[in-house]
Amino acid sequence: MDISFMIQKLPIMLYQGTLLTLELTALSLCFGTVFGVILALFKISKSLVLSKIASFYIWLFRGTPLLLQLFFFYYGLPSISKSLEMKQFPAAVLALTLNCAAYMAEIIRGGIISIEKGQFEASKALGFTYIQTMGKIVLPQTFRVIMPPVGNEFIAMIKDTSLVSSIALTELLRTATNIASATFKYPEMLTLAAIYYLILTTLFTSLFSLVEKKLSVYA
Repeated sequence: MDISFMIQKLPIMLYQGTLLTLELTALSLCFGTVFGVILALFKISKSLVLSKIASFYIWLFRGTPLLLQLFFFYYGLPSISKSLEMKQFPAAVLALTLNCAAYMAEIIRGGIISIEKGQFEASKALGFTYIQTMGKIVLPQTFRVIMPPVGNEFIAMIKDTSLVSSIALTELLRTATNIASATFKYPEMLTLAAIYYLILTTLFTSLFSLVEKKLSVYA
């Protein structure tokens, strides 16, 4: 293994791929969280129809591989209709977002049901509507409670973005393998990619730990 090659190329060769990995992670988690909140509220809804829809969605996306979902949106949809054809990036964001939403829905639902029932009753006594109760009382407390699993989901998403290399999107892993194919330095480039992933996951693990400590002050 050429250590000097790794040291020289570490700062620059995987830079663009790393940025794309972070962009995919951030977009997917943001959109997935918004959709996850909606799904969580559907699942705990008194409406049987909404609850069943949310349950089916979560069952479907948690029960099938993310790689299969990527293939479906990128390769499968165009075969149904040409109008459904998407480029790699939108297809990747869509698949990652919908997959993330299923996991976030269960995380958020768990956070909501952990809130004391007395707070729901108190807000009802104060004349709050369901939406006001959720928006002003329940969800702010929920996000404090669910911060640890949300951090885990973020870290998992960073690693899951490596699957988009299967649809020829040049994120971190794809960039590394492309360079390895051109230079025949597979051990070096794969080791560099691993180092990048470790740096990213370590940084964000530390960041979420700090956020958890800040929020625990208000517990």
